Amino acid sequence: MEKNKFRNPFSRPSMLVSGAALTADSFMPSQKTLKGILAGGITGGIEICITFPTEYVKTQLQLDERSAKPRYTGIGDVVKQTVKSHGVKGLYRGLSVLIYGSVPKSAVRFGTFESLKKKCVDEKGNLPPSKRLLCGLGAGVAEAIFAVTPMETIKVKFINDQQSANPRYRGFLHGVREIIKQQGIRGVYQGVTATIMKQGSNQAIRFFVMESLKDWYRGGDPTKSVNKLLVGMFGAVAGAASVFGNTPIDVVKTRMQGLEAHKYRNTFHCIYEIAKHEGFFAFYKGTVPRLSRVCLDVAITFMIYDSFMDLFNKVWKTD
Repeated sequence: MEKNKFRNPFSRPSMLVSGAALTADSFMPSQKTLKGILAGGITGGIEICITFPTEYVKTQLQLDERSAKPRYTGIGDVVKQTVKSHGVKGLYRGLSVLIYGSVPKSAVRFGTFESLKKKCVDEKGNLPPSKRLLCGLGAGVAEAIFAVTPMETIKVKFINDQQSANPRYRGFLHGVREIIKQQGIRGVYQGVTATIMKQGSNQAIRFFVMESLKDWYRGGDPTKSVNKLLVGMFGAVAGAASVFGNTPIDVVKTRMQGLEAHKYRNTFHCIYEIAKHEGFFAFYKGTVPRLSRVCLDVAITFMIYDSFMDLFNKVWKTD
């Protein structure tokens, strides 16, 4: 007699749909996914506190339109002018927005990736190359919709507001209240198309490169451990690849979310206006500060994430 032949039908609520048994567990995230959500959330909070000043500089350079008189001559000038006008804390303008947003963003990103990865691995537990892209793309689209778009829109408006002679936003809650009061919910969802394009391509590239490098190092053995410093190096390479692959989308997204976004009818009109008035290289404004930030960001993110996942796997046993 086979084991579980007469399994108690009431041990877990179930039903048959189209011949397939669905249990209550079918509608719950797996323990691997839950670990990814928790580890991702912790990772996001730590990472953004370390790397935010480079994000601030990148955003200022991208908002500095070439068609107008430039406010800044380069990275050093952004730092110099900001510190002179607002002190060192000025380099952290908008940090609260990212703190509130980075935890759910990373949680959604890694939770979605782990969930999709579980469904796509082969019988040996390896993720095929084509599915690395798809899982990364799915993670990026999910985080764009549920976390990144409102977070990024508010952050860009906060940073852009600091350029004004009389800043309007006194703090996070006041700023959000004013944005919604003046522009409605749409005001925190500006640039959603560009953000989906950016985050989708970002994570597709990063997870593809990261998983490919890990697979190469492990020689096809998914159980082999990867040294955390090596994980950091792989993360930096993945970050650099994503920067060169989608900075133009990032520039468009930033313009669509700034205080001057009303000048553009939609994402594609923004692309046209930048190309017409500022030329091709305007799509790569802020590449150097973004490169430094993203390489550091992705390296730290994957190192912290893998460390927490290793810890959870030791103390949180699953089948």
